[in-house]
Amino acid sequence: MIAVVGGTGRLGRLVVQQLRRQGEQVLVVARRRPAPVDSTADCTDQGIRHVAADVRDVASLHAAMDGVSVCVSAVHGMAPSGDGSPTSVDWLGNRNLVDAAAVAGAAVVMLSVVGAGPDSPMELFRMKWRAEEHLRASGVPWTVVRATAFAELWAEILRSTASRSGRVQVFGRGENPINFVCVSDVATGVVHAVTDPALRGQVLTVTGPENLTFNEFAARLGEGPPPRHVPRAALRAMAVVARPVRPGLARSARTALVMDTTDMVVDTAPGHTPYPWLPSTKIG
Repeated sequence: MIAVVGGTGRLGRLVVQQLRRQGEQVLVVARRRPAPVDSTADCTDQGIRHVAADVRDVASLHAAMDGVSVCVSAVHGMAPSGDGSPTSVDWLGNRNLVDAAAVAGAAVVMLSVVGAGPDSPMELFRMKWRAEEHLRASGVPWTVVRATAFAELWAEILRSTASRSGRVQVFGRGENPINFVCVSDVATGVVHAVTDPALRGQVLTVTGPENLTFNEFAARLGEGPPPRHVPRAALRAMAVVARPVRPGLARSARTALVMDTTDMVVDTAPGHTPYPWLPSTKIG
């Protein structure tokens, strides 16, 4: 049995679908069991089981890991709303998951980020790094899949800011090149990491074929006039003012500042050359 923790999320759903197409039995682990009417839940597929568990709840994880041979971590704590955070989910939650997998004798495939490191200006990247380090030291068979920014996520965010005229809103100047990757490409990398034991002990890097500025990315959406811009000064103010009352919003503002000012260009060749089966889908 393969457990996909975060299996109802943007990436997790695609991982579950690809695994089922290969005939794998899948346990979807999420904070809430899907309702029977949820069209994304595949509730009628006899090869999929659902269990409610939270990576921040150690007892629920240990119960979910029974009979699992490989556990996929597709969780994150970056949602602007909600009660999660990179510290509570991406670090502490992943630590709990790895420890539960060790008890169950399961291998772990962990989603991380390109650029993860102890000194990154972005909290998510620092917490992913801590989780990676714990995984490597845990003694369980492991594979890390590092990905760049999810194109579908940022397309959704940009579209959500559109005015009535269809003019989207870019955070900051939008002139900093960033690598965006299609989520389906990442899912393919994760599934290969699950099903190919030869990838144990390796870090797979999944990137898109291009580095695009947010202005260029918005143009690729092909919707409406050129984007409006939220000044960096406004983002800095939001990061401070919103922190006590809406920490998720403040974190999003800090993330936007980092993405607008930090080198996020990725050389796409090294990550894909060793793995010719890994797709690299162009955005737009």
